[in-house]
Amino acid sequence: MEQKKSLFSNQELKAMIVPLFLEQLLVMLVGLADTLVVSHVGEAAVSGVSLVNQFNTIFIYLFTALASGGAVVISQYIGGREKDLAGEAASQLLLFSTIFSVIIAVFVLVGNESILRLLFGKVEDSVMQACVTYLKISAYSYPALAIYNAGAAVYRSLGKTGTTMYLSVASNVINVVGNLIGVFVLKAGVAGVAYPSLIARIFSAVMITAFCFGEKNEVVYRSRWIMRWNGRMMRRILNIAIPNGMENGIFQLVKVALSSIVALFGTYQIAANGVAQSIWSLAALAGVAMGPVFITVIGQCMGSRDTDAADYYFRKLTKATLVISIVWNLFIFLLTPLFMRAYALEPETKRLVILLVLIHNVFNAAAFPFSGALSNGLRAAGDVKFTMYISIASTIAGRLLLSYVFGIVFEMGVIGIAAAMVCDWIIRGAIFYLRQKSGKWKTFQVI
Repeated sequence: MEQKKSLFSNQELKAMIVPLFLEQLLVMLVGLADTLVVSHVGEAAVSGVSLVNQFNTIFIYLFTALASGGAVVISQYIGGREKDLAGEAASQLLLFSTIFSVIIAVFVLVGNESILRLLFGKVEDSVMQACVTYLKISAYSYPALAIYNAGAAVYRSLGKTGTTMYLSVASNVINVVGNLIGVFVLKAGVAGVAYPSLIARIFSAVMITAFCFGEKNEVVYRSRWIMRWNGRMMRRILNIAIPNGMENGIFQLVKVALSSIVALFGTYQIAANGVAQSIWSLAALAGVAMGPVFITVIGQCMGSRDTDAADYYFRKLTKATLVISIVWNLFIFLLTPLFMRAYALEPETKRLVILLVLIHNVFNAAAFPFSGALSNGLRAAGDVKFTMYISIASTIAGRLLLSYVFGIVFEMGVIGIAAAMVCDWIIRGAIFYLRQKSGKWKTFQVI
């Protein structure tokens, strides 16, 4: 067992985990800075950017799902010491990501305002104008975003998460500085915050692609692999990516439905829920950052056909996720009263926010490591259909239906929405934990 344990030393795991966590934290903080800058353009701009970002999230999740599918295949080839096949898988991921994202970008650019009116109805003309401007510029960045995700999947599969962290730092600095110049110097309004995002994403895509062509890497892009369609390799990637994409798509639709339910509860509960969600996102970083670590480690173990090592790292990474999540969620909860001082809210609303954050953080620390991060390990082993079915069923039956029962039938309001979310995590986490303990994931073969 000692030999199996040495596949990834504690230092190597730390070198993966810390940059991923810092990268996620940076993205979150920059998102807050973006919102602050946009608020100086006017309410119509804030509304337009907010609505389009909800729409953009759908495609961001699709590109992420595709990159995750590629990361599983690449990690398994790395584990099996088949570096050329890993490089070919990476090159095919780049090819498909580029084609897929260009098609989506063209579709959005052609149907721009029609799509927005279908989704958001008859919003004010000033808001619609802001939406159209922001969406057009955002659509140009879709290929860059997908290409970056493809390259990031390669580096994360290699365990080189520091590279993606530094790129994230640079691109986010470009974004924030660009926003400040676009809004306060050029007075470009919504375009002033849209173009910096486009430039930052192009920068990230160009840099990560150049790195992936570098001969120093164990896994590299090759022009001959990029220019040739390999149907068999593509199916391996999509067999992971499609279930993951469907799962994320259903989750986003349920979030939209939940927004409609929350809108029924009155102003102070809507405000409290909105503020609480921003804090929830920050608190959830620990569990989210551990997901790619599970994919890399379990994927490489399964690629080398070492199921005992995979079993060992399942336990080790789950314990690490629990410890990190408990510490981080406690830290964020202790900071919540300080966050409340920055919000001009009624005392009743602030108390509700703190209660919502307490409910979220307790169960995000205890249950989400099993429902979130651990499920990435199962996917990395190839157990993708089971995780998809359970996640979709739990999201609909657990989160959506229980939100209606608790929130509306039992008149618990947003507390009921939070309780339903917790039930979703507990149900999903328990099933995934039992699945991992059963060892059925050991029978799957990705490559």
